[in-house]
Amino acid sequence: MSLLYGGKTDIDVEKIEFQEARDHAQLEMPDSIPVIVEEEIFAEKKDLKPQWSFYRRGLEQRHIQMIALAGTIGTGLFLGSGRALATGGPVGLFLGYLLTGLLVSGVVISIAEMSALVPLSGSIIRQAEYFFDPALSFAQGWNTVYSYSVGIPAEIVAAGVLIEFWVPSSVVSSAVWITVLGLLTIATNLLFIRVYGEMEFGFAILKILLIVGLIIMGLCIDLGGVSGQPRLGFHYWRDPGPFVQYLSIPGPLGRFCGFWTTFSNAAYAYSGVEGIANAAAETRNPRRNIPKAAKRIFIRVLIFYVLSVFVVTLLVPSNSEDLLNAQGTGNAAQSPFVIAASLAGIKVVPHIVNAVVLTSAWSAANSGMLTSTRTLYGLAREGHAPKFLLWTNRFGIPYVCVLCVGVFIALGYMTLSNNASVVFSWFQDLVSTAVLVQWCIICLVYLRFYYACQRQKVNRKTELPWAGPFQPYAAWISLLSFGTILLTAGYPVFIKGHWDTEEFIGAYFNLPLIFGLYFGYKWMKKTKVVGLKEMPVKYYVEIAKENPEEEERPVKGWSGLSILWT
Repeated sequence: MSLLYGGKTDIDVEKIEFQEARDHAQLEMPDSIPVIVEEEIFAEKKDLKPQWSFYRRGLEQRHIQMIALAGTIGTGLFLGSGRALATGGPVGLFLGYLLTGLLVSGVVISIAEMSALVPLSGSIIRQAEYFFDPALSFAQGWNTVYSYSVGIPAEIVAAGVLIEFWVPSSVVSSAVWITVLGLLTIATNLLFIRVYGEMEFGFAILKILLIVGLIIMGLCIDLGGVSGQPRLGFHYWRDPGPFVQYLSIPGPLGRFCGFWTTFSNAAYAYSGVEGIANAAAETRNPRRNIPKAAKRIFIRVLIFYVLSVFVVTLLVPSNSEDLLNAQGTGNAAQSPFVIAASLAGIKVVPHIVNAVVLTSAWSAANSGMLTSTRTLYGLAREGHAPKFLLWTNRFGIPYVCVLCVGVFIALGYMTLSNNASVVFSWFQDLVSTAVLVQWCIICLVYLRFYYACQRQKVNRKTELPWAGPFQPYAAWISLLSFGTILLTAGYPVFIKGHWDTEEFIGAYFNLPLIFGLYFGYKWMKKTKVVGLKEMPVKYYVEIAKENPEEEERPVKGWSGLSILWT
């Protein structure tokens, strides 16, 4: 439950109102339905009358852990890794995913530290309001909504194309699958948040089982465990070689260019991994559970992303005709795991991979819908979007936000008049760039937060609910690295003879968009960067101390299996 304050209020008055609101919430709602009362500093919110909106905490530790673990695993890993292998070679693919995973870990621990202290709906959007500049909150908020408005139909389209693996479009039009899957995505996000959590929990288990199975299958094939197949070892690292001469550029430069292209592909594959904080307001005990999920990001990246692509590099040569010809099919034939199984004579794997990747694509669409709608809700809370977006249904879901974002699923119908793989490629490029922008902004906001703690003499290790490791170095390294990748993402279009207008727009459209939103809002509203001394760090530290979370209970029964990933 959230209470919107109006006018310019004193912090002491806000504390009293917050306490009264929390007590009222406990009386109004049954004990079996947890709720949240969000306290905030509305120092300059004009003409906002107090109003209630239900916002229930239905995500438990196992939900947020599994969303962090496998919620973002989808077409980028299962299908896109083949494209990266063809352009970067085995070593280029492996290093690209490994280095991107390490850099993303720095982003995740940054957002988790802030969200553990300030567990608000909208995550970085609202933290940017307090720890950087209201203009950045506005810009990144709408940038996130834009990116997911493009990303959700991309996943819906991918899911529809995957169904064509069994039911050709000549039999059933792709429009049918886009419509059905789109409506299911909207319906799922209109239900109680716990329903979403249970669905993602189930989908995550399927994806994990598939990845583990494919890794085991890959190792068996590589080590000669399949009858009639020779032992491969690191043969494909030597022949055709560890790297690819990208765009036929000779020498080390061509091999480096091929390796560099894998970063954009890896960014799409990792997109959304920072989303563990987006549902902070709907997570039980967020000050404990969000850091738990963040601390395990590194090992999960190592196992589920890096180990997967490592096995891929052992099984399929980068110059494989099957790999190159499969690009653009959009179904299981594009997966290097499927190509490896086919080369080994295993027939059933394509159907299994296609089925699980189908659930993965729809799961990614669900995850994107959750992130975008909570972001839109956060924008409305900050006065950056219409107030009717704050309306919630009886399940505590911001249903108006869900319906507004759901409208953009209609973009998927573009594939009916164009090649589906081409449209999906456009969406992927746009999403990759938006993701890089968001990661840079998260690091930038965190660094302001970090130096505000220093200026206000707040001991992060003893006063904050959780202090991320390796800071501020992790944030600085991630910021500089992702900034460089962002600026060079479209470099092939500047090579003579390789200009591509669509690729250029996909790589750089987000830069004028984010700067235009930021400076446009700043010019209209005359906002200023929040000073280090003015940031409400101590206020939220005090709130955290006065409102301790319940003690962790030991897991029992089926949930005891979660010890494997928690």
